[in-house]
Amino acid sequence: MIRVEIRPDWIVRDASGEPTALPALLGLLLAVSQLGSISKAAAARGMSYRHAWGLLQQFSEQFGVDLVHKVRGKGTVLSPLAEKLMWADRRIQARLTPTLDSLASELQQELARVLVADAQVVRMTASHGFAVAALVKQLNEQGVTVDINYRGSSDAVAALARGECDLAGFHLPVGEFEQAAAAKYRPWLDPERHALLHLAYRMQGIFVAKGNPKGVTGLADLVRPDLRFVNRQKGSGTRVLLELLLADMKADPALINRSGTAEFTHAAVAAYVASDMADVGFGVETAARRFDLDFIPVIREQYFLACEASALDTPLLKAAQAAMSNGAFKQVLSELPGYDGALCGTRLDTQFLF
Repeated sequence: MIRVEIRPDWIVRDASGEPTALPALLGLLLAVSQLGSISKAAAARGMSYRHAWGLLQQFSEQFGVDLVHKVRGKGTVLSPLAEKLMWADRRIQARLTPTLDSLASELQQELARVLVADAQVVRMTASHGFAVAALVKQLNEQGVTVDINYRGSSDAVAALARGECDLAGFHLPVGEFEQAAAAKYRPWLDPERHALLHLAYRMQGIFVAKGNPKGVTGLADLVRPDLRFVNRQKGSGTRVLLELLLADMKADPALINRSGTAEFTHAAVAAYVASDMADVGFGVETAARRFDLDFIPVIREQYFLACEASALDTPLLKAAQAAMSNGAFKQVLSELPGYDGALCGTRLDTQFLF
């Protein structure tokens, strides 16, 4: 089975309109920032020092600003422009990857129908998350083709109710807010018809810059007028959770999300904070760690995959549940910061949601 990947690409045009693609430069800048040396960065990227230096010079001339410079005791560091380029690329990747992955999955299925007449596909609609991405990869490696459509949790369970997918991913907080959060999904879940597969426990909390320069200690700080907050999109389970927590504190969400900025993934929120476009965000710990942010734990939650109970006996969903129950995969999940995959693959009834 062929695999399709779609990735965003930058193109810069000079005054004459001549296009220049940026991927090679951006990869080199990232390596320089990590290794502090052009020669080491060039080796890491599989290019000669001469080629790497020429690439940096080419774009320095094109932008009219140096992209790297030497600092005593630190080696080669990125200039402010190079930092902006690198962080802008990471934001683009974080923001667009779920959409592009969904499009790639759609195209992959179209090709499969032409190349393999009887291709069997698990249709999954889920809010984007690190455990879901890991599961899709695991299933593909085991020969189970997944048609993944990343959407908000509410949209996911609605798609299941309409018969548009086989597995629908959503998440609920553990503890006192569970039933209030579950109310958002009850219109589409039937305790007589649907079942749940546990995917993982994960920790949600506050993202702040390294060293916590704004002195944020908890959710109560989010109403501070000096803090720029980046939210998740309406309908996402994380936004539902945050609004429940704020309501419990009698805090007005309008005072927190003054800018109206919203991102569609945890990684995009983390990238927004890491690039200094916001002071604080809310999401899963893995995203914070991957963008070298500090993380303030707030609440643990459980991520589920909902399905038709009768479909669990079909070969495709049996294969999916077996992949989730695999010890090696559980270990993959548990190695994600803030995740616990020990119960992955466990079947639950939906009765406790009602």
